[in-house]
Amino acid sequence: MDSKRFAAGTVVGGVVLWATGWVIFNKLFSTFYAANVGSATGVDRAEQIQWAIALSALAYGALITMMIEKSGPGSIGKGALTGAIVGFLVWLNVDMVFYGSSNIANLTRSMVDPVLEFVHGGLGGASIAFVLGKMGSKAG
Repeated sequence: MDSKRFAAGTVVGGVVLWATGWVIFNKLFSTFYAANVGSATGVDRAEQIQWAIALSALAYGALITMMIEKSGPGSIGKGALTGAIVGFLVWLNVDMVFYGSSNIANLTRSMVDPVLEFVHGGLGGASIAFVLGKMGSKAG
């Protein structure tokens, strides 16, 4: 994998995932998430630690970039689908582990979150595919 393409996809994807994540989860669906917590209390921070969330978004962007690069040349739509599938599967895994092992979220929240991640990851994947497409074909 070309390191310049990987870095560009990771950074662009990370920024898009961080920004769209803030809109989706902190603005559009914040009341849904607050209404569907589990019985655990005091687990949400009063103020989120943004550097940690940004680092998470970069890691997420790197994972989607790797999957897009491994799947070969494609369109923005193919990148969106790749990102959507990655997001759905990763977060279905995380949410089911959390639901099965803790009281952080109820089942409703645990099932809706991966669906929202389908959209979130798809937006990240589309942006990554767009940037990679602008950079031309990957180095052989």
